Formats: sequence, structure tokens, C-alpha cells
Amino acid sequence: MAKPRLTPGPDHPITIAPAGERVVVTAGGTVIAETENALLLTEAHYPPVRYVPLADVNPAVLERSPTTSYCPFKGEATYYSLPGAPDAVWEYQEPYDAVAAIKGHVAFYPDKVEFS
Repeated sequence: MAKPRLTPGPDHPITIAPAGERVVVTAGGTVIAETENALLLTEAHYPPVRYVPLADVNPAVLERSPTTSYCPFKGEATYYSLPGAPDAVWEYQEPYDAVAAIKGHVAFYPDKVEFS
């Protein structure tokens, strides 16, 4: 069965803009990512999410996870685990056109990392 593919609109808006701030992500006292090029994705009634360029994430702390999930507005998400934090990071490797700007970026679950 085909998964639904939806386009953002007035009933489910999605905007992506530069975060406009330096973003530092830490977990267990270790810097995971540091960037001035984060994007802020705001979707409908959900809290805004910072997407960090994968190039600005320490690759030594990322471990690819077999977990996947699906969003009808963004596409298929794949996950990474951090030491002591399974599936803490997600990525849309082939995001849908409406959110193409997040390609090459990852997001972090705020309950598994700290932002500053």
C-alpha cells in the first residue's frame, strides 16, 4: 500500500528559515554539533525544530540506527543513535520538494540532547 504524500498548505503549514543563531548541541557533556547554519522548521501546531547541517555534526558520535519513520509532509526519516541515547537524531535523506531545504541536515530530540 502506498504511503500518503501530502503538500503543506493553510491547514498544515510548514516554513523553513535560517535559525539566525549559533546552535551548539551537547549530550552527556560532549559537543555533538556546532553551527551558525541551522535551519528552523516550523510545522503546523508542533514546536519548531532546528535542523543542523550534517557536516557540522561530529561524525564520531553518530551511529546509524535501523529505525525509520514516515511523515506524509516530509518523507521517510532515518535515525542515528548517540552514546547512551538511542534514536536521538533523525534525517530526511530524500525529503519531499516542499521541504527540500532540510536535505543534508539532521534534527535532535530535545529530551535527549541540550541546546545552547
